[in-house]
Amino acid sequence: MNTRIIKKVAVIGSGIMGSQIACHIANAGFDAVLLDIIPEKLLPEEEKNGWGLNTSEVRNRIVNDALNNALQSNPSPIYKQTFSKRITTGNLSDDLPLIATCQWIIEVVTEKLEIKERVFEQIEHYRVPGTLVSTNTSGIPMEKLIQGRSEDFCAHFCGTHFFNPPRYLPLLELIPSSKTKPEVITFFEHFGERMLGKKVVLCKDTPAFIANRIGVFSIMSLFHSIKDLGLSIDDIDNLTGPVLGRPKSATFRTSDLVGLDTLVHVAKGLHDTCPMDEKHALFKIPDFIQWMIANDFLGSKSGQGFYKKTKDAEGKTIILSLNLETLEYQPAQKKKFPVLSMVQNTEDVKERTKILVSSPDEAGDFYRRMFAGLFAYVSHRMPEITDDIRQIDEALKSGFGWALGPFETWDLVGFEQGLKWMQEFNEVPAEWIRCLNDSNFRGFYVLEDELRHTFQVQTGSYSTEKIEQLPLYLSILQASKTIWKNADTTLIDLGKGIVNLAFHTKMNTIGGGVLEGINKAIDVAEKDYQGLVISNEGAHFSAGANVGMIFMMALEQDYDDLDFAIRIFQNTMMRVRYCSIPVVVAPHNLTLGGGCELAMHADKVIAHAELYMGLVEFGVGLIPGGGGSKEFAKRLSDELITGDVKINRMRERFLTIGQAKVSTSAHEAFDLGYLMKGRDELVMSRNFQLTRAHQAALELAEAGYVPPKREKNITVMGQEGLGIVYVGANSMRSGAYISEHDQLISEKLGHVMCGGDLSENTLVSEQYLLDMERKAFIELCTERKTLERMQSLIKTGKILRN
Repeated sequence: MNTRIIKKVAVIGSGIMGSQIACHIANAGFDAVLLDIIPEKLLPEEEKNGWGLNTSEVRNRIVNDALNNALQSNPSPIYKQTFSKRITTGNLSDDLPLIATCQWIIEVVTEKLEIKERVFEQIEHYRVPGTLVSTNTSGIPMEKLIQGRSEDFCAHFCGTHFFNPPRYLPLLELIPSSKTKPEVITFFEHFGERMLGKKVVLCKDTPAFIANRIGVFSIMSLFHSIKDLGLSIDDIDNLTGPVLGRPKSATFRTSDLVGLDTLVHVAKGLHDTCPMDEKHALFKIPDFIQWMIANDFLGSKSGQGFYKKTKDAEGKTIILSLNLETLEYQPAQKKKFPVLSMVQNTEDVKERTKILVSSPDEAGDFYRRMFAGLFAYVSHRMPEITDDIRQIDEALKSGFGWALGPFETWDLVGFEQGLKWMQEFNEVPAEWIRCLNDSNFRGFYVLEDELRHTFQVQTGSYSTEKIEQLPLYLSILQASKTIWKNADTTLIDLGKGIVNLAFHTKMNTIGGGVLEGINKAIDVAEKDYQGLVISNEGAHFSAGANVGMIFMMALEQDYDDLDFAIRIFQNTMMRVRYCSIPVVVAPHNLTLGGGCELAMHADKVIAHAELYMGLVEFGVGLIPGGGGSKEFAKRLSDELITGDVKINRMRERFLTIGQAKVSTSAHEAFDLGYLMKGRDELVMSRNFQLTRAHQAALELAEAGYVPPKREKNITVMGQEGLGIVYVGANSMRSGAYISEHDQLISEKLGHVMCGGDLSENTLVSEQYLLDMERKAFIELCTERKTLERMQSLIKTGKILRN
């Protein structure tokens, strides 16, 4: 068993990656030492201050400026600004001895072999034997980097290639050298996954490793073929973005974000170092890309690339795209592809992909051509860059944000179909693929009999893993462990007496089908199981209640039906809290409105560190109506504080809802009061979130779970609190900081949180507050300006301030 303990990490090099890696080390709870070189000359302001090159502020200027720039960037690389105190800065001339106190040293300096070699030589002077050393290189071979190093250094050295930005892209590529101890790789696999929240992929020491080798091939393929395809860059991005389960930045926006110079650097490196690659010619830089580089069209860093932001005559920001024929900017030129309209309401990316590749139109032809080239290329990379097809799929999903890896996609569309596309578009698969027709090949991945089988290229057979030995994945379990489902939810047996309810509506919004699923899950769990977990594998946990449904009932003035619908929502949340079995909710990413309320009513929340949680109803002219307003009043009462402290805390909680504050991490969700210290937890690893939630539900059940009693003694502030609310709202309205309608919503919210117009602090029940909350919610639904706000969100996706 590996007992290595990491307490402090040294990061050598404070550029964009170095600073952000240090921030993520701090995110994970570890101390970091961030070091860089000293300046060679003074800045004018430093001379004005009378400083010299030996002044500490000057000697640490490069590293401090780099870290400050990182901390001020958006999106932030750090979960909470206070975590930056875990980072100690210094310079390589004065502070390199600090690495002797570190258990892991990461080199993140310029991508030049001679510079890295000098840094490693310096590290050898101060590094304690046995200390881990790694490099964040994106392509320099490990074998070159360890030349001239000591035996102990080599044994504890490997590549740890983070993807930018390290906080948000989960991929961590591990690249051992021929001399790396196996236990070092084993440690990094565990540490990277559990402590840093990474998806760790093991790579061979080949150019660009896995993700960039295939990802850059995919981009360069489109660079070379776009003109022949007769498509614009807007068309390509429209076809290769979210509709395909890939990031909004798609292809050309991704190039702008990464930087065209960076992309070209990787492509040139592959062209120079991979002469035997069957697609070697695709890594040659096209003429229009060379023209862009020469003219500083580098993307976001230079203000223009494939896209350019500008302003029209009215001062409104518009985005222009580059016409690759004229090399001039123009308004977006998008073709209308009928198949994209066909799939806009298909939430499952697998079903969507099947429809896209089957389309008989120009879009379908594009997808078939693209996948034919991709399937052929990844087949040739086995076993060159890895021995395991899963490593390729996971690298592309975690590093480039693809919902489906290449081999997963090939399984999805059908093995024979993929071969037909290759033949149609003159793509040649690897020899091992051509031999599969004569084997017992059943697919690259096979799930059956509670086993996961993965095809092994080198043996031509399948490796087999028991599902129970894997981290819990709903996508694996649902085939054999589904107990019940409706159109919007699926109830799955996780084992050991715990079930999981997952919902799969668009953005996982909560409507009648999801509420039915929650109640059914509780029925089943109370009868035959020990506990319930509510989690899903969607991009977001839940964007909240179905605003469209609320809008239609309000527009048609079906207030009785609306009252009934809100009552069902409230009753379901209360059932989550008071049912006879423990309920654990595991939110991730967007967890808004009703999704937040669901989490707030659980027995325990196991939150992923990347959590954007908030009660945001104010933005559509409403207050939280599913128990959120009540819950904030209850939590204020539970804190047992009095006097000015209680008044200040009440103001804080009111403003959290009134300003629709959304956490930027799970840590901030605790600060905002959405999560509760001592009850809720966060985990760094999304892959192990469900595993921990399952364990937490089991722990609650085995400890002898007793449901809480319904609250009848909640202290509300009455007129004392209302005075604060009304004065504050009136002042904000007088100062034109909020609209008249905002003032009305604020007063409605305050009325609920304070328990109404009571003359003194009074004890009330949860049901009393829920009834007030529901009444205020429906009253706001009768307001024209609230309807306008809801309509704006539904039609444009934007919040209207009226």
